Amino acid sequence: MAATDRSPRGHGNAPDRSFLTASVPQLVKQLTLDEKILLLAGKNIWETAEVPRLGIPSVKVTDGPNGARGAQFGKQTSATALPNATCLAATFSSPLAEAAGHLLAAESKARGAVCLLAPTVNIQRTPLGGRAFESFSEDPTLSGLMAASYITGLQAGGVSATIKHFIGNDQEHERNGSNSIIAPRPLREIYLRPFQIAQRLARPGAYMTSYNRVNGIHASEDPWLLRELLRNEWGFDGLIMSDWCGTYSVSESINAGLDLEMPGPGLWRAPALVRHLVGANKIDERTIDRRVAEVLGWVQKYAKLNPEVVYAAKGPEKVRDSAEDRANDAALVRDIGAQGAVLLKNDGILPISSGKVAVIGPNAKSAVTTGGGSAKLRSLWAVTPWDGLEGNKPDAVELSYAFGCHGAKFVRLLDEQFTAEDGEHGFDLKFYVRGRDGELATEPGLVDRWDVSDLLLGEFQEALGRPAQWVAELSATFTPHQSGEYEFGTTITGSGKVYVDDTVVVDASKDQEPGTSFFYAGIAEKRGTFKVERGRTYTVRLVHDSRRPVDAGKQTQPLQIHGIRLGAQPLISDDDAIAEAVAAARAADKVVIVAGLNSDWESESYDRPDLSLRYRTDEMISAVAAANPNTVVVLQAGSAVGMPWLDSVAGVVLAWYGGNETGNAIADVVYGRANPSGRLPLSFPRREVDIAAALNAKSARTDIHYEEGIWVGYKHFNARRIAPLFPFGHGLSYTTWAYADLEVAPPRGEPSPDEWRLEARVTVTNTGKVAGAHSVHFYTAPPAETATSLLHPEHALQAFVKLHDVQPGESRVAAVVLDKYAVSHWDERWKTWRVEQGTWAVRVGVDAQTMYGRAEFEVGHDMEWTGL
Repeated sequence: MAATDRSPRGHGNAPDRSFLTASVPQLVKQLTLDEKILLLAGKNIWETAEVPRLGIPSVKVTDGPNGARGAQFGKQTSATALPNATCLAATFSSPLAEAAGHLLAAESKARGAVCLLAPTVNIQRTPLGGRAFESFSEDPTLSGLMAASYITGLQAGGVSATIKHFIGNDQEHERNGSNSIIAPRPLREIYLRPFQIAQRLARPGAYMTSYNRVNGIHASEDPWLLRELLRNEWGFDGLIMSDWCGTYSVSESINAGLDLEMPGPGLWRAPALVRHLVGANKIDERTIDRRVAEVLGWVQKYAKLNPEVVYAAKGPEKVRDSAEDRANDAALVRDIGAQGAVLLKNDGILPISSGKVAVIGPNAKSAVTTGGGSAKLRSLWAVTPWDGLEGNKPDAVELSYAFGCHGAKFVRLLDEQFTAEDGEHGFDLKFYVRGRDGELATEPGLVDRWDVSDLLLGEFQEALGRPAQWVAELSATFTPHQSGEYEFGTTITGSGKVYVDDTVVVDASKDQEPGTSFFYAGIAEKRGTFKVERGRTYTVRLVHDSRRPVDAGKQTQPLQIHGIRLGAQPLISDDDAIAEAVAAARAADKVVIVAGLNSDWESESYDRPDLSLRYRTDEMISAVAAANPNTVVVLQAGSAVGMPWLDSVAGVVLAWYGGNETGNAIADVVYGRANPSGRLPLSFPRREVDIAAALNAKSARTDIHYEEGIWVGYKHFNARRIAPLFPFGHGLSYTTWAYADLEVAPPRGEPSPDEWRLEARVTVTNTGKVAGAHSVHFYTAPPAETATSLLHPEHALQAFVKLHDVQPGESRVAAVVLDKYAVSHWDERWKTWRVEQGTWAVRVGVDAQTMYGRAEFEVGHDMEWTGL
C-alpha cells in the first residue's frame, strides 16, 4: 500500500504547513459550522480531525502511562515498557520521574504521536481498585509531585501530557454510570490536589475527563469542574478531552467546556445533531468557536514542536530499537525498577551471595511487565525473573527451578511450540465475511499472520470494511515438547470452538459466563484437554464467530469490542507442583519464590475482589517456607496484597511491575548489586476491612459514597490507630540510616500566601557498612488546637528528596522548601484555602506512623487564598 501524508499537501509533493503560522482566531472565522463540529470529535480512535482546505492537520495520540502502545490493539508495535506508576512513586525520586517522561516522549513520537494519554493521578482510595497500579499513590502530594516531574520530562520532549482521569474515577465498578459523592473538603484536599499540584508546577497540555459522575453530574459535562475550576480558577489553557466513549451528551458537554469527544467520528457530535441544537438555541455558536479554538491552539502548539511527526508520510509505526536507544532505555528501566523495589522484610537472608538457591513460583519464568487495560503493551524485550537471577548470579550461587503452582487467570498464550503453516514463528489468521443473508463467504476476505494469540480485533475489522458479522479462524501447527495432557483455553467476545486436528477440545459456543477479558466484553475462559505425543505434529484451530449466542449478556458500550484469546500449556496438578516445590526447597540452602499478580488480575474495567494472591499461591508459599525457612518472597503486584505467610519467611521484596528489565532489577536487589531504597507509596492493610473505603468501595445503585472524607490511606490508619501490615513510607535497606538536627527557617513578618516559604533540613547519616540511596520524607503537623475546630491529620507528607551514593559513615543534609500548600486546608464555609494559626511542626517520617524530630514554627496571621 502506498504511503500517504497525514496532512493535506501543498504545491508539488510538499505538505502544506501554513497552519503552523496561521492565526487561530482567523482560522475559526474561515471554518464552516460543519467543519467546526468535525473538529470537536476525533477523526478515528487515535487521531483528531483535519480540515484539508485550510491546511489543518490531524494529530495522533497514544495510550500510556508506562509505555507508548501506538494505534494497534491487536498487532501492537513493540515498545519500551517502563515500571508501573506505583513502582515509579516508590523511588521517591523526582529526577527519575522526569527521565521516564523524556523516554516516553521519544517513544510516543516513534509511534507518530504527539500526545501521550498519561499520567494517571487518581488516588488509591482502595488498593483493590483495578487501576491502582496505574496511579502513583494514596497520598495526593506524592501523586502531584511525581506527576509534575513526569509531565515536565514528557513535555520537554515536545509531547503533550494528558493528565487523567479528572476526577473521582478511583474504582472501576460501574465506572460509566457511577456517581462519586465527595464532600467539598476531601474533593479539594485529596482528589483534586494531585491535579492542582501538577497544574501549578508543570502545566499539562491536556486533561482527560473521567467516566463517572461527580456529585450528580458526569465529569465530561460539569461546568463547575471544567470551566469554573479548571479554566477560571486554575488558569488552564490547554485541551480538555473525554475519556474514550466518556461523552454522554451534546449541548451539556459543549456548553460545560469539553473541547474534544474521543474517539471519533463523533457519536454525540454528529454534524446534523449539533446543527439542530444550534438552531434550537441550546448551543451558542460562539461557544462552539471557543471549543474549536482550544482544539486548534493545542494542535498547532504540538504540530509546531513536532512538524517532522505531524507532516511525515503515514507509514508503519517505528520501533526505537537501535543499539544506543536499547542500551539507554534498558539502563533507565532497570534503574527505576531497582530503586522502586521495596525491601519489606529481611531477617538477614538478603543479599544472597552463595549457596544452592531454589527459584520457585508461577511468575519466575513469566514475562510479567505491566498491568492490564490501557496500560498493557507489547514489550520490545522482556527479562523474566529467572533470566535475571540466572544471568546475574554470583559465581558461588547455584540455581534450580520449580513451578510451584498456578497463578495466572488464563491458560498461557501460544509459545514457540506453535508455528504457522509454513513453519515460521506465529500462527495464521483468516477472516470470512458473513453476508446479509447469513451465508458465510467461501473465500477469506483477509489473510494475515501474527505471533501473540491475544488479539483485540479492531484493526482486522477495519481492514474487512467493518462488516456486521464475520468469522475468524486462528490456525497453528503444534509440535509439543513433551507427551501428556495439554490444557487449551479460550476467551472470546462472540462464540467459537477450539479444535485439535478434527476434535473439538473447547466448545465456547454455549453455556457462556461473563468474563473480564477485552475490557469486560469477553466470556469467562473455557478450557479443555487433549493428550499429545512429543514430536508429533497437530493442527490447532480456533474458529470464532462474531455473533453472540442469543442467551449471552449484551455489550452496553458504544464501541462493539471483538477479541479472541487462545492458550495452551501442559496440564499440571497444583498438588504435584506444590509437592515438587517443597522437595526443591528442602534440597536447597535458600529459596527465592517469585509470585504475585499480573495484567489479568490488575486491569482497567474491573476491581480486585480481595487482597489475596490468586488460587493456591498463599498455600504454596506457606508449604515452601515450612520446608525451608530461608525463603525470600519476591512479589510482583501493582498495589497491596495480603501476606498470611509473612511470619514464616525470612525476606520479602516488592518488585511491582518492572517493565522490560524486570528480571535484571530483581536480580540487582536480590544479589545486592543495588542497595534497596524504595519505600511504599501506599499503606498495606492487614485485612480488607481495615481499608478506609471498605464499606463504600463500589457503586451501590449508582452511588459511591466517599464517607471516609479526608481520612484516606495512612491518614485513616493513623487517626484510628490501626496497625497496617506495612505503613506508607516503609522500606528497608542493606544499610542503616540515622536522622539528626532537624530544623526549619520560617519566614519573617507576615508574607502573603504566595510569598510564604519555609525551609526545612535534616542531617542524614549512613550508619551501616554499605553505600546506598535514601529518600527523606518531610511531614507537617498542625497546631494541637485550631480556631476552626476542624480535625486535621496529625501529620501529612509535604515534600521529599532523595540522596544517592551515601557512603558508610557519611552524613549529608537533606533540605526542602515548603510553601502554602504544606499548611493549607479547604474551608467549606468560606470556600477558600485557609491556614490554621498557631504552632506548627515539621517532622521527618521513618514511615507514616513513625516520626523523627519536631521542628516548630509559628503561623501568626491569617492566610486565605484560591487558585494555584
